[in-house]
Amino acid sequence: MSQRVLVFLTGLLLLTALGSYVYYRHREAQIPVDPWALVPDDAVLVTVTHDHPTLVRHLKETQLWDNLTAVRYFQQVEDNVALADSVTNSQDVVLRFLGRKRVLTSVHVTGPNSFDVLFQVPISSVREYRLVRNLVEGLGRDSRFEVSTREFHDQQFTQVRQRSTGDGITFFNYRNHLLISASSALVEAVALRLEHPEQPTVAADFQNTDFFRQKNVDATLLLNQRRLPQLLGVFFRRDIESDLAEVSSLARNGLVQMKLEGNKVVFNGFANAENAHHSLHERLRGQPAQRLRMAEVVPLRTALLVHMGLGQSAMLRSGTAPVASDSLVTTAAPLIDSMATLLQQEVALCYLSTTSARLRPSKLALAWCSNPAQLGILLGQMRRATGTTPSFERVGSYQLYQTGVPELPQRLLGPLFHNFPQPVVAQVGNYVAFGEDAEAVRQWLRSVAAGEVWSRSPTQVAFLQDTQPLARLSVLLDMGNAWNVLLRGLVEERRAGLLRNETLFKRFPQVAMQWVPATNEAEEGAQYYTHFVLRHPAEGPAVARPQNQDGTGSVLTFKTALSSSPTLVPVSGARLSGILVQDTARVLHYVTPDNVVAWSDTLPGPVISQPYHLPGNGGFLMASGTQLFGYNGRGQLLPNFPLNLPDTLQATSLTVLPASSGQTTRLLVAGSGSNLFLYDTQGRSFPNWQPKQLDFRLAAPPHYLSVNGRDVIVVLLENGYVYAYDQSGGVYPGFPISVGARLHSGALAEVGPTMRRSRLTVVTQHGEKVSFNLSGDIVARSRIATWSRNSEFRLVPDQHQRTFVVTREEGGRLALFDATGRQLLTQTFVTSAPKQAQYFNFGPGRQVYVLSEQGPSKVYLYDARSRLVGGQPFDSSTPQIALEFNPATSIYHLFRVVGTELRRSDLRLN
Repeated sequence: MSQRVLVFLTGLLLLTALGSYVYYRHREAQIPVDPWALVPDDAVLVTVTHDHPTLVRHLKETQLWDNLTAVRYFQQVEDNVALADSVTNSQDVVLRFLGRKRVLTSVHVTGPNSFDVLFQVPISSVREYRLVRNLVEGLGRDSRFEVSTREFHDQQFTQVRQRSTGDGITFFNYRNHLLISASSALVEAVALRLEHPEQPTVAADFQNTDFFRQKNVDATLLLNQRRLPQLLGVFFRRDIESDLAEVSSLARNGLVQMKLEGNKVVFNGFANAENAHHSLHERLRGQPAQRLRMAEVVPLRTALLVHMGLGQSAMLRSGTAPVASDSLVTTAAPLIDSMATLLQQEVALCYLSTTSARLRPSKLALAWCSNPAQLGILLGQMRRATGTTPSFERVGSYQLYQTGVPELPQRLLGPLFHNFPQPVVAQVGNYVAFGEDAEAVRQWLRSVAAGEVWSRSPTQVAFLQDTQPLARLSVLLDMGNAWNVLLRGLVEERRAGLLRNETLFKRFPQVAMQWVPATNEAEEGAQYYTHFVLRHPAEGPAVARPQNQDGTGSVLTFKTALSSSPTLVPVSGARLSGILVQDTARVLHYVTPDNVVAWSDTLPGPVISQPYHLPGNGGFLMASGTQLFGYNGRGQLLPNFPLNLPDTLQATSLTVLPASSGQTTRLLVAGSGSNLFLYDTQGRSFPNWQPKQLDFRLAAPPHYLSVNGRDVIVVLLENGYVYAYDQSGGVYPGFPISVGARLHSGALAEVGPTMRRSRLTVVTQHGEKVSFNLSGDIVARSRIATWSRNSEFRLVPDQHQRTFVVTREEGGRLALFDATGRQLLTQTFVTSAPKQAQYFNFGPGRQVYVLSEQGPSKVYLYDARSRLVGGQPFDSSTPQIALEFNPATSIYHLFRVVGTELRRSDLRLN
């Protein structure tokens, strides 16, 4: 064979091998990857998030965002996000990259005193892959960082390290899934797991469960309860590990969904029972779930309550190691067994608050007794059998005794109730309490006698109402009472971190974790229903509830009657808009799309005209009679606000021109005496506008327009004259003009590229539609309807100021016309007071006309065919309503005020 043929065949062989390899990798990349298969098996917690813009918005609305950004770990994440923005020369690059991807975040214990986090982020396009590559290359060019690569089990790892500290991350891309962690060992664990694809994943027990199919789910959480004590051992002292292991042995793992709901974070889902020998589940299997009836004896000083519902408490000690006994205890054993049969339905371990982290918290063992008198007799017999003094101490009408049997609660109720060396006992009604010393029981009796118990506290009752009524195991935590208990239980190196993040932990001071057994618990695969809630007392001004029995619509009931009409506030990424509304106490409230009051602020007077929504930053501008207010999206005042108006001015309207190149936002205030004032958001006033005094009353708030960079302030007077001013207060050429009759409403403005091609349209009291341009020329005039001395015409623009309708009101009769003069509808009202009309235009065939009659507090909605929506009026105690349309669902959302209630109704009009 010639050398040339040999070279050709060799090249063909290499080309074939390369093609086969490329084809194989291409086909492999197209095979879907189960993201759970990339999570190492030792994960303790795995969170899945999918709609990150909405998640961030919910965190801000629940006021958790500020607390999270104060945590050192999240500050490091925030610094890295800012670094990514600077390297890519963009804004919110990480949040936009995450978007609506399903991102898995798993927590792993990596040492006796340490844990680390592994992130898994999918890459969905070539553009995103290039973004990641450009980010890494940008860091490699930065002298502060060192970027290197290495091979590990056929995977190429990339390491990014800070040269100054050595800290950094390790990541690799597996079939368009980025695996990222600050711990290289975790990333290596992923690569090792890929070599065993047949192994079940950490979520194998929940492979058919997808909570994201439901609405309003912010995240899901997978909890491995078998490894939970290992994670808690990183934070807490070794001497409480046995208690943590005992409580967590009810279930082996669970999957829950997370929802942020205003004053609480709710987790609901399912857990698989722990079938290991001597587990808590094995001892409680088949026992009925019970209510927490002992709230009537749980003191307000409770820091932690571990409550178990069951049938017979003796089940808790079955199958457990026996407690060491002496001759006296052996003598009292039959009495102990008899007492155990009397303790039923519910038992609890109660830790009490302390005034200092240096003090060991007192604890009580509480249990319900079926026959208190018989229990008292058995306790007396046990004291005589063990030679214990029969003397007692009286606290109010109650008595406390020595028991004489070491570790009596553990002998009665199982291993969780240990460390009662010389217990003291007292009875209150059907409940018996064992304390580790006399002082603990004494404090408990004083609280019960004084009525300082959960059932008498509105805050605790409201908290219990947010929990499941029936449960097998409930762990209830009061963070205010438990703060010193937590500080004492933490290992020394973790206490400083807890103190730094105190505001985060106390954001939701009420915590409940519950496990409810299935009704068919004996069947294979039966699961616990799990309910976790983090809650802070509802101290806000309003309470929400569904409006209809089917859950559609909503009602937000305020403590004070509402006085202003609702104003829509667009919220990026939300299905509904937010709402601004003011009550009769002059308090302004912002209601989120989730029907929660996010913030409130007291103003010196009623809000005049509608608040103006600042584009981009989610802020608002509004005015009371004496001040101008500017808020950001979190309800905080913008710099320089409020602006104080002159003492002689009572403002009647605020007109805003948004910021343009080289200029800040301008604020035009109309006030009593037909005076106009002009400011910017820095508080600077403009010459010749302090004030601009007019000769006649205003027909409507002025129009502030920008035409090719020029400010134009159009003022309509009731006598039919129209003025157009520049920013310096001078009158533009061609003005003033007269439209030939009186005016009682504003204009519809169509801004063009020049003054001549910019047009405004008004409707006079002679029923004429008059259009003029900003050169002072009347360009069109036509009649809308006939008029009389008693008729009043008003131009009503739509919500976008693009089209309009005209109302003619005469006595109690109102007619509605379109822009061509075609009559749309007519209605006769009971009262002769002026009526409010609104016009909403959501596209062809989706017009809604709204007429309000304030005397009987009714509002009438008509659809595009002039049919009365619902066949009857809606209740509304304010002059206007708010309405928006969701094209994805074809549902109209109606917001209205009825007394103290802000109501949202979901309507289908077509």
